[in-house]
Amino acid sequence: MYPNAYSLSDTLFNLLRDLILEQTGLLFRDDDRELFVAKLSARLIELGLTSFLDYYYLLKYDTSLQTEWGSLMDLLTTRESFFWREPAQINAFVNQILPEIAAAAPNTSLRIWSAACSTGEEPLSLALALQEAGWFERLSIQIMASDISQQAINKAKTGLYHERSLRHLPHALRTKYFLQENKGWRVVPQIHNRITWHVANLLDETSPVWQQQTTAIFCRNVFIYFSAAAIQTTIQRFYQQLSTPGYLFVGVTEPLIRYTHNFKLQEIGNSFVYVKSA
Repeated sequence: MYPNAYSLSDTLFNLLRDLILEQTGLLFRDDDRELFVAKLSARLIELGLTSFLDYYYLLKYDTSLQTEWGSLMDLLTTRESFFWREPAQINAFVNQILPEIAAAAPNTSLRIWSAACSTGEEPLSLALALQEAGWFERLSIQIMASDISQQAINKAKTGLYHERSLRHLPHALRTKYFLQENKGWRVVPQIHNRITWHVANLLDETSPVWQQQTTAIFCRNVFIYFSAAAIQTTIQRFYQQLSTPGYLFVGVTEPLIRYTHNFKLQEIGNSFVYVKSA
């Protein structure tokens, strides 16, 4: 348990979670309260703070400590990810969408964004599939990956993963593109160097990740943590960000049926894709 000084009143819990919701889109419900307190108590001790009210004031008013938001996201965000997750969507993009793009504009340059990429398994899976299909030799392709957690991006930059992260990766790809080390498996530079890594909050429209047009956005298993308002804002910005045609991939449990948007839902291969078309 946490000290009495770290007790969290209903009012203060609402203030803190509303501030986090406003800044990040992450939604914490009433039944998340004990977990919320447990995770943040250690951080308060580390900062030498005596109450959650002090922490609230620090987050809201101390602009000299903007890095604290990054530390907070490291504590609160879930970073369970693994290679070859929902591969049908990757296969649809690599094997069906890209041939159509290449046929229509053979000299095109395209950009892929893995938004909220956690520790990097998703964008690296994309790079593996693109490499195997020979697309890096045929088209100019940039892969950008971003996450709100500095800690997650730091891990992604190392390119070193534990066995658990590779549990669904086909053995042939593991042996071809990973080198075994004492502490795990390291992705080869040929693949890792294909990706640029960024720390970015999806609700911060001033972030550099929003400044370049994108052909495809993978934002999967992220909206389950967002409020409805944050989802609505983000998908509208995704639509503006995408080229025409443009493709948005969300998690299979995250349909956008309840939200207002101009995407057309299409079945491509064995996957459903939100398409921005003329």
